[in-house]
Amino acid sequence: MPNIGMDINRYILEEERKYPSATGSLSIALMAIETATKIISSHVRMAGLAEIFGKAMKTNVQGEEVQKLDEFANNVLVRILSDSGQFYAIASEELDDVIYPEKGHEGRYVVAFDPLDGSSNIEVNVSIGTIFSIYRKNTGTQEDFLQGGDKQIAAGYVVYGSSSVFVYTTGTGLNAFTLDPSVGLFLLSHNDMRIPESGKIYSVNESNSKGWDKRIRDYFDALKDEGYTARFSGTMVADVHRTLLKGGIFAYPADTKSKKGKLRMLYEVLPMSMIVEQAGGMATEGKGDILQAKPEEIHSRTPVFLGSRKEIVQFMNTQFKNA
Repeated sequence: MPNIGMDINRYILEEERKYPSATGSLSIALMAIETATKIISSHVRMAGLAEIFGKAMKTNVQGEEVQKLDEFANNVLVRILSDSGQFYAIASEELDDVIYPEKGHEGRYVVAFDPLDGSSNIEVNVSIGTIFSIYRKNTGTQEDFLQGGDKQIAAGYVVYGSSSVFVYTTGTGLNAFTLDPSVGLFLLSHNDMRIPESGKIYSVNESNSKGWDKRIRDYFDALKDEGYTARFSGTMVADVHRTLLKGGIFAYPADTKSKKGKLRMLYEVLPMSMIVEQAGGMATEGKGDILQAKPEEIHSRTPVFLGSRKEIVQFMNTQFKNA
């Protein structure tokens, strides 16, 4: 068992040694992401002083207002991941199209990321984060991003809050590393993370409830009757991180306004679902295991319900029983 306090780069290399056929490419790829997120973390902490606070006066492909810090985080990730030489292609929630880095033409992987999840919370100093997902390069086309959640070889997120925490999996469990800013290292703080079997917190934007299917409203009403507490920050990374530690359910259902759901399948839902399942939890779009689903295109949206096994099984039983 690795020691609490181990540097993430040493941890990655020790994991690599368990596989004699490993080339080191994935290790370099993960270290590049770690480097980029440390830079982002340092700028998040001083956003109001570094002239990257506020709106960039443009909208992204999703039609959302771009924050200056959003743009900065995206540029840092694109530059560092491109320079790593490990990624044949890069997809960002902030960009219309896939990027094919010049140095990545022999890269083994493709990477998708949300550079700054919860960016609408920047100005009010609420936790924000970065989400990433790595797939193998198979076709050398955009189809490599549409393989489906069960084909991810790594996924993770960084939450920038009272501390910066890097959580990731390569399909063999889940670990978290907390940034020590005094030495500039992510140090192992949560080994083999396991989500509680159940919790007492639900995280959902209830202002949309009038547009939900009645079965979904009934489910959350039942949680209230059982004494559950509502917690919703508007940053998926922060809400899922809390759900992993405390148990319960995070959800973003479809509604009459967003009939296909609001969250992006490739950049948010599939990596977070892999993370939760690696911790012993479950994730669904409302019909089955969402990791068995594939995006139709790189900016596809989907409903999602993820969290502790008890809450997700209860949710699924409610949906099918009343169907």
